[in-house]
Amino acid sequence: MANVTLRKVVKRYGAVETVHGIDLAIAHDEFVVLVGPSGCGKSTTLRMIAGLEEISGGEIEIGARVVNALPPRERNISMVFQSYALYPHMSVAENLAFGLKIAGTPQAEIDRRVKDAAAILGLDPYMDRLPANLSGGQRQRVAMGRAIVREPDVFLFDEPLSNLDAKLRGQMRVEIKKLHQRVRTTVVYVTHDQVEAMTLADRIVIMRDGHIEQVGTPTEVFERPVNLFVAGFIGSPPMNQLEARAEVREGRAFAVLTDGTRIPLAPLPLDDGQPVVVGFRPDALAPEGHALYGDGEALRLERIVSLAEPLGTETILFLPLGGREVLSRMLNPRVVQPGETLAFRLDLAHLHVFDAASGRRLEA
Repeated sequence: MANVTLRKVVKRYGAVETVHGIDLAIAHDEFVVLVGPSGCGKSTTLRMIAGLEEISGGEIEIGARVVNALPPRERNISMVFQSYALYPHMSVAENLAFGLKIAGTPQAEIDRRVKDAAAILGLDPYMDRLPANLSGGQRQRVAMGRAIVREPDVFLFDEPLSNLDAKLRGQMRVEIKKLHQRVRTTVVYVTHDQVEAMTLADRIVIMRDGHIEQVGTPTEVFERPVNLFVAGFIGSPPMNQLEARAEVREGRAFAVLTDGTRIPLAPLPLDDGQPVVVGFRPDALAPEGHALYGDGEALRLERIVSLAEPLGTETILFLPLGGREVLSRMLNPRVVQPGETLAFRLDLAHLHVFDAASGRRLEA
């Protein structure tokens, strides 16, 4: 069983601490994605799991072994990097087999593993080619194949798709997901791209400044972000966030925006006059007749559209609310001209309310 467990793991460079005592438990066969902005500590954490960085404190366990003192080769992990790191003078077949030959693996076993990896990744037509004669996506598949042939307990991916164009990234996301379904091994994957995280992960670990902000399934972190950072980081387009103050009168609560708009709120632990931030995704604000959600309680607003971005089956609209420009998602769209006035529905069941001082989500 290839569980991966981090207990109070710290990383320091001299007097500077970059990872601050994080705890994380990854189950056998789970696909976990570490995501966050540049410098948040996600790649450092991955490299500590791999043994490429020494930990400054805490404990890392892979399977039933504490691996703090073990070199990478003894951890039974395979790592796929951002750069393909293929040997340019070797064919695809030779690249796949090289690590096994160095380890003294019998030739018959090398042949079996290389054949299996090539079949899984669709590399059979390219086995005699040099890396220079492959596309970027094909090179990345060879890099993944080189990891597969080792038959590791854990796969580690460090931003493997960042060198690919948008179309290839989409294709390779599918390839990696299929790979995990076929090779049921624990995967720890690092990316700064929240779309990659949402589409690949069983669970997402959202990091900021060397801390873990939230761990959950893609649905959990999207629908119930624990704080303003997670709310703004997860989701594309991002969540709208508007400053407001709470108004509590006779058991009813409202969020009063800076432009005077009053938004009814569900029962929450609020004080009258408390500064809050109201969040809602563009899906929750839509022109009447073009909404994702049904006939639940909603606030009707008339607003002038300042910009429209047609995207085929939907259009993203920009409109003023609460002293800011907010985004609305219009499904089954028609042509909307800037300056046009539309009636919008703000679905009240999909509001998120955060304490303005701490940034934490407010729960009933």
